[in-house]
Formats: sequence, C-alpha cells, structure tokens
Amino acid sequence: MTNLKKNANLVEALGSSLRSGDHGLKAVPGLVKRVLAEDAWRSFVTQRGELVEYDHFEEFVATPPLKGLGASIALVRTLVRDDPVALDLFDQATRSPNGGDRRSEAAISLYNIQSDSEVSAPSGTSREAGLRRLRKDRPDLHADVLAGRLSTHSAMVKAGFRKRKISVPISSAADAAQAIKRNLDPEQVKELARLLADD
Repeated sequence: MTNLKKNANLVEALGSSLRSGDHGLKAVPGLVKRVLAEDAWRSFVTQRGELVEYDHFEEFVATPPLKGLGASIALVRTLVRDDPVALDLFDQATRSPNGGDRRSEAAISLYNIQSDSEVSAPSGTSREAGLRRLRKDRPDLHADVLAGRLSTHSAMVKAGFRKRKISVPISSAADAAQAIKRNLDPEQVKELARLLADD
C-alpha cells in the first residue's frame, strides 16, 4: 500500500534541498535515490492536502512546487552525476519507453517538457551511458559499480566495451618511455619500439 504521507515528506525534502543552496544540494543525490527507489514521486499528498499522481518522472520534476520540484531534468542529472546509484536510478526513470502513445495531449505535453529540459539518451563515454550499457549487458559488473567496487570506466574496460587508455607525457622522450613501461608488458614495449623504428 502506498504511504502518501511518507512520499510527501520525501518529495518535500528533495524540493527543499534543490531550493536551498550549496548545503542543501549536497543532500540531493541521497534524496533522489530514495524518491526514485521508493517511487515516492508517483503519488503523494501536498501540504495543502491535494493528491498528486504522475506517470512520468520528467513531468514531476518540471511541475512547480508543491506539486513537483520546479526544476529541469538537466539540473537533476548534473546533481546526481557523481553518485552511480542515484545516476543509475535517474537514467532508468528518464529512459524513454519503446513505442507508446505519441499523439495524446499528455504525450505531447511530456515531449515538450523533455525538449525544454534537453533530455537526451546518454551517449559516448558518459558515466550514464556506461551504466546503461553495463545494466543491459553485464549486470555483474553493473552491480560492482553500484556497490563502489569498480568505477564505471573500469567496469566498461573490464567488460571489453572500452579500450584501456593511458596518458603519455610528451615533455620528453624519457618521460614518455617511463609512462609506457609502467603500463605495458615487456613484449608490448618491444613491439612498440619495432613499430616506432619502422619508416
């Protein structure tokens, strides 16, 4: 059974944190995790006693207080990006379902909210894109990232979805050689030397 009062308290705490400056913003990732994990945003009662229900997280975020957060999806994404669990829950909540109703007034309204908030699927090397790929194709490594045992990038490399890269200083040949020797095995170093010697 939905606990509307508990949901309302979580929603109010999140909205208050978003509006209260630096100190409050630090609490946002933890509150976003709870609001999403407990689906508190879907159904709650405002301080005025109004029952509020949502099907789409984007609509909840964009709706002004007290019925929503009065924020942009882009802002919430920015505030949770350093917390893998919060970011993963956020990605799941904002991911567009395949197909669905695209003609109804509600669907058009939601599309406008998403457009205004510049919502787009995560891509490239973003942490969000990595979490989504791991969640889909390597749930074991996805679990390691959420538990803090691996970074998203390390898990993507381990899964073979990204190539491991190193930074090589170019201040001098000696510095470059040291960086390469630290990161490649002896056979790879010999192969690299051979390739560099070829005209």
